[in-house]
Amino acid sequence: MEKINLKCEISGARIDKFICEKLEDITRSSVQKLIEEGNVKVNAAIVSKNYKCKAGDELEIIIPDAQPLDVKAENIPLEIIYEDDDLLVVNKPKGMVVHPANGNYEGTLVNALLYHCGDSLSGINGVIRPGIVHRIDKDTSGLLIVAKNDAAHNSLASQIKEHSFTRAYEAVLYGNLKEDEITVNQPIGRSPKDRKKMAVVYKNSKNAVTHFKVIKRYGDFTHVRCVLETGRTHQIRVHSAYIGHPVAGDEVYGPKKVITSLGGQCLHAKQIGFVHPKTGEYMEFESELPEYFKRFLKKLDNKSNNI
Repeated sequence: MEKINLKCEISGARIDKFICEKLEDITRSSVQKLIEEGNVKVNAAIVSKNYKCKAGDELEIIIPDAQPLDVKAENIPLEIIYEDDDLLVVNKPKGMVVHPANGNYEGTLVNALLYHCGDSLSGINGVIRPGIVHRIDKDTSGLLIVAKNDAAHNSLASQIKEHSFTRAYEAVLYGNLKEDEITVNQPIGRSPKDRKKMAVVYKNSKNAVTHFKVIKRYGDFTHVRCVLETGRTHQIRVHSAYIGHPVAGDEVYGPKKVITSLGGQCLHAKQIGFVHPKTGEYMEFESELPEYFKRFLKKLDNKSNNI
């Protein structure tokens, strides 16, 4: 069980929204469930999810211990870049879902981790996401860190929250990005037009910052490096679309005519860096671009040379 204490500075925010804004690694639905189960108290009293915070309110949030996981371990091959008693770094392939959801309880990274690690996974993110400190989308490939115990999870989550956790991606964007470097600092939240999508919005959103740097231009496409300061859902994909250069192959945020041969967005989590939660040593890992990505770059290069 974990106990978190917060204090409201201003009045008016709904309690579930306030907690979500303060705790980056929890969803609003998870907060509402905690409230419904009586695990959130304001000034020592249980409240409803509709409660409006008042300046000076003192909140106590109880995160219950993880329950036995009703998701089976599966012997799915994993490309493990690094592993010790506290954590492991995995190179996730395109097409693999990180954790079970929406009735899909098989074939995920979590299923594979349960087989590989057994009971040695942190329980902070609950029974569906054991060990998962941060996520990458199903059709995004690349590096992901997994915590084997709660102490490691807390340390790594704090580094992400404090923006001291290095996450660099490579992507191919539609169009010719004119600037060699550009920073997009725009908040991201649920799209008011489509709740399944994220968007740059200014209400019910969280700050989001992405740094883009051009690696190579191919006329109709641009190969870029993307460094995250924050880690919002679909952040690179949303910010790329916002500046008019969506990620190639992105079925959700790109043009209607999709490059189907890419099998989803051309986006790879290439580099990850963090301070080891036990040793205090800064560690950094990189992965090679996957074959689908390299094939696309070669195709663009050949097209450019033939112009």
